[in-house]
Amino acid sequence: MKSRLSFILILVATLFASCENDITDMGSTIQPSGDKLAVFADTIALNTESFIVPYMYCRSDSFLIGTYYDETYGTTQADLLTQLQPPLGFSYPEGSKADSAVLALYYDSWAGDDYSPMELSVYQMNKGFLSYSLPYASNINPDDYCDKSILLGKKIFTARDAVVKRNDSTSIELKLSNDFVKSFEFNLSKKYTTNTDFLQQFKGLYITPKFGSAAIMNVNQIDLIYYFHYKYKYAGDTDSTIVKTYVKYPANAEVRQVNRFLHPDTTEVKQKLQLGANNGINYISSPANIYTRVNIPLKSMAQKMTMPGKKLVVNSAMLRVDLVIPETKTLTQNLISKMLIVRESEMTDFFKNRELPSDTLAIVSSIGYEKDDNSEIVYYYSYDLATLIANEISKAKTNNTTLPDNLSLVLVPVSLTYDSNNSITRVQPQTALSAVTIRSGANTEKPMKLKLVYSGF
Repeated sequence: MKSRLSFILILVATLFASCENDITDMGSTIQPSGDKLAVFADTIALNTESFIVPYMYCRSDSFLIGTYYDETYGTTQADLLTQLQPPLGFSYPEGSKADSAVLALYYDSWAGDDYSPMELSVYQMNKGFLSYSLPYASNINPDDYCDKSILLGKKIFTARDAVVKRNDSTSIELKLSNDFVKSFEFNLSKKYTTNTDFLQQFKGLYITPKFGSAAIMNVNQIDLIYYFHYKYKYAGDTDSTIVKTYVKYPANAEVRQVNRFLHPDTTEVKQKLQLGANNGINYISSPANIYTRVNIPLKSMAQKMTMPGKKLVVNSAMLRVDLVIPETKTLTQNLISKMLIVRESEMTDFFKNRELPSDTLAIVSSIGYEKDDNSEIVYYYSYDLATLIANEISKAKTNNTTLPDNLSLVLVPVSLTYDSNNSITRVQPQTALSAVTIRSGANTEKPMKLKLVYSGF
């Protein structure tokens, strides 16, 4: 009796293991007798490719300024067009006289060589006018807004203090010219209640690196500080006291800034992209540098999922994107913490129109990790594309149109803003320097694949 029971248990275990292997690797049908429900599982091979991003639309709260070279991802040059906000409701005391002015840039981090010298130059915008509401691409042409005829100031410095110690080690102050100080005196007799009047008279600043290719700063605050003095007579005094003080004109969220990003060595980078493709890897890098396209073979999938007389349900379509971490474990750029996958045809409008993620358009994944069989940490992003794929198939059927061979999706580094309920309120392309190398669809060890489960009833 015991031997018969053991035989039955072994037989059941064998059948279960066989069925499990079929579902995971090859695709199979589960259809209990007398039941009309059919469940299928399949693993879909994918084609992936990296490509150069010409520009992006972004309205960031922080800015990159400088030039930085990375052996893998190439050169990133970043400069800034920015307006300034006047002190609304403020009136300069009667008899105020201007003394000097500086432009203060505060940064919380930087990438590259701590002590590599770089020079920043500041010009007055004297041509075009930035609109607060219009979207601007990151490859904006500064020549449309500034002819560089009015140099306000320049400074050579290093990201970290070298010989000369600064009062604030994470700020740079550029002394502005005496000509600017004098020309800016029109503010001394003005009281602004809105930004408009001021911006009509002073369009803004163009801040650009002039030399240095080894450091780039992540700037989180910019202030034009205008120093002045006036005479004040305290009650009971016969003589006046000279009061020295200042007013700040910040580049804040109430006015417009556009961060420009250039990648001048795209020819060299394209060669590396091809080399990476040959080695089974793809690249993703921000800001506006390299993205990866994931091609879902939608038409062949839909044909395979055809079940005459049954209603199709895509239960899950799991896409896992595995990272390749250098063996040295030394990373010159931060890993991308949030990655969006979005339909390529809708990508530009998604960011331009400030849209939010949805299961039928764009899905966000945070970087995750786990330990493999060798106790090594493996990083990855994970997406369930079931609703997106089902929607594409349903839409084609409703409109009686032919499905495309491929559904092209793009992996985009993003930063997110949340409300008090932890709901996403804003999605922006990542402006900080960050990058990852991922396993492509052609990777020989662990290719990127789509694990599909669908059913019909």
